[in-house]
Amino acid sequence: MIAVLLILAVLAGTARADTGLQAADWLRARGLSPELVVVLIAALPIVELRGAVPVGILVFCMPWWQAVLWSLLGNIAPILLVLFLLEKVVAWLSHISLFRRFFEWLFARARSRSAAIQKYEFWGLVTFVGIPLPGTGAWTGAVAAEVLGLSYWKSLSAIIVGVLMAAVVVTFLSVLGRQFRWVGIGLIVLIAAGFVYTVVAAVRKPKAKP
Repeated sequence: MIAVLLILAVLAGTARADTGLQAADWLRARGLSPELVVVLIAALPIVELRGAVPVGILVFCMPWWQAVLWSLLGNIAPILLVLFLLEKVVAWLSHISLFRRFFEWLFARARSRSAAIQKYEFWGLVTFVGIPLPGTGAWTGAVAAEVLGLSYWKSLSAIIVGVLMAAVVVTFLSVLGRQFRWVGIGLIVLIAAGFVYTVVAAVRKPKAKP
């Protein structure tokens, strides 16, 4: 079971790293600084810190602490508002078909994990956000907190602790990938599969209930 979780964690991290590389190329082509690119990538749903840290370390060759710092800023800053304005943000973006499908998947994902989160409350939400598996992260954690009606400060503090937990795992893998080329290549290849899984699950049309 532990081996399976480790493999899934690597897959999820690689998917976000692969997406982060594409986003980094697009943003850098528009003259943005590496620091701002990392912040913006970390702010994206699905990608988040798990994709931004590898970009900072492996693409821009930042010191690991600098990549983590900018990634934390980008990942947590939107959540400060998302926890307040989630309903309005969802209603506004749901006019676009792709975002509507994404939010349908995101809420379904959060509800499917709500029982475990509710059972352990704070630490349940921390674990959900912190373990880098497909479909987890700060954005999904914010939705889960909204579904369960958790207080703002409890939700925010749990999400921050979870993001810090994810930062430890992803930073270790990224630094290892910089030291050993074959590890970095392996991470990118494996994570591409995890990203495909996450995107397909997010945009796939939900089956109608009988």
